[in-house]
Amino acid sequence: MKSQTWGKRHWMRVLGPMIVLSGILVGCGSDTGGSAQQEGQALQGPAGQGDQLEVVEGQANDSIMAMRSENSLQATIQEQDGRSIVTNPEAVTVIVNKQRSLPDGYEPKDLVEPNVKFSFDGANEKRFMRKEAAEALEKLFARAESENIELRAVSGYRSYARQKVIFANNVRTKGEKEAARVSSVPGNSEHQTGLSIDVSSPSVDNTLEQSFGETTEGKWLAEHAPEYGFVIRYPEGAEDKTGYIYEPWHIRYVGTDVAPDLAKSELTVEEYFDNAFIKL
Repeated sequence: MKSQTWGKRHWMRVLGPMIVLSGILVGCGSDTGGSAQQEGQALQGPAGQGDQLEVVEGQANDSIMAMRSENSLQATIQEQDGRSIVTNPEAVTVIVNKQRSLPDGYEPKDLVEPNVKFSFDGANEKRFMRKEAAEALEKLFARAESENIELRAVSGYRSYARQKVIFANNVRTKGEKEAARVSSVPGNSEHQTGLSIDVSSPSVDNTLEQSFGETTEGKWLAEHAPEYGFVIRYPEGAEDKTGYIYEPWHIRYVGTDVAPDLAKSELTVEEYFDNAFIKL
């Protein structure tokens, strides 16, 4: 991790160890025969350990559901001068989209530069992410490298001022309607949260194109990103829910406790944090 950092992480990691423990217990079957009762005892473990594990896992699931409800779309918004402003901009589960704006002047206080390979040289604000997300990105890229998957970070944090330039350029070159499909109105970009980053690969010349999703690198990213707290933010076929076209390059950090559950649910971020989809 490079210099310039503020604050500290605040999410507890609970699901990973329990998932691993669960896998160990389920995989402990015997191949030497024995009665159904003996096999059941082997799976359960000594002194009701299986029952205890179910209780712990149930509590973890309840905790996830409660967190989703607490951070739901309906619970984290307030109307201000005709705009819907998020009330939890510092949360790693903050939801920013075309209908939900960050507070005026918002800037993350713990931006750092992750120690990963970028698609460009030189100083630039888009090298930065919030500290927790940056550390997770380092682990994700290290895993990719160990498996001979070549990834490049393209664009992370984006200030309000930078958003204005990008959106104006898209309006000028694509027209206002198309600009709204591919970029955000200033103040409504996830990049401003410091929790999102665009990722590509030399195999597609480090471009941000939908074809990236069909590459070995793109498929690897979609499969393994949740293990490190990231999800593909704008999945294919979900433009009516997210407001944006399919972007296989745009990953969003939501935390290692949420990302695997979100990916497994096959919901968009908006649906996952919508009370209509939360069953307590």
